Amino acid sequence: MIIDVLSNAYKYYSVHPLFEKAFQYIAKTDLEKITEGKFEIDGDTLRAIYSNKKGVTAEASVSKFECHNQHIDIQVCIHGIETIGWKPREKCIKENGGYNPDKDVQLYHENPDMYFQLTNKQFVIFFPEDVHAPMIGDDLIHKLVIKVKI
Repeated sequence: MIIDVLSNAYKYYSVHPLFEKAFQYIAKTDLEKITEGKFEIDGDTLRAIYSNKKGVTAEASVSKFECHNQHIDIQVCIHGIETIGWKPREKCIKENGGYNPDKDVQLYHENPDMYFQLTNKQFVIFFPEDVHAPMIGDDLIHKLVIKVKI
């Protein structure tokens, strides 16, 4: 997991071959004006998902404690305060159903080891080994998730 601000995104270009393209897309997009929805950036290798909705309770988010096998998530808090739960996958034992290849998601019946907050123009990168419970909050959270194919 990596947590930082968008102004430091260039530091992570070398972590994955598609990160530079993903962060350049973010930099060139007027994030405040984008509408909700899903958009292709580079075929099925880079996709953007925008949402602007009210946060959920920690209990609701943890009930869908998730990780991915085929994608890395770059999650950007465009506006608002988002709390996210996290735990390393190696410590997760109790699966919540099997892996869903169509949605590239594995859920767990676990509790996060820690919670952290993102706010305006901060991002987190979740790798397949990062189980996460996002969108925890009391107010509207305007968010972008970039799905990066491994």
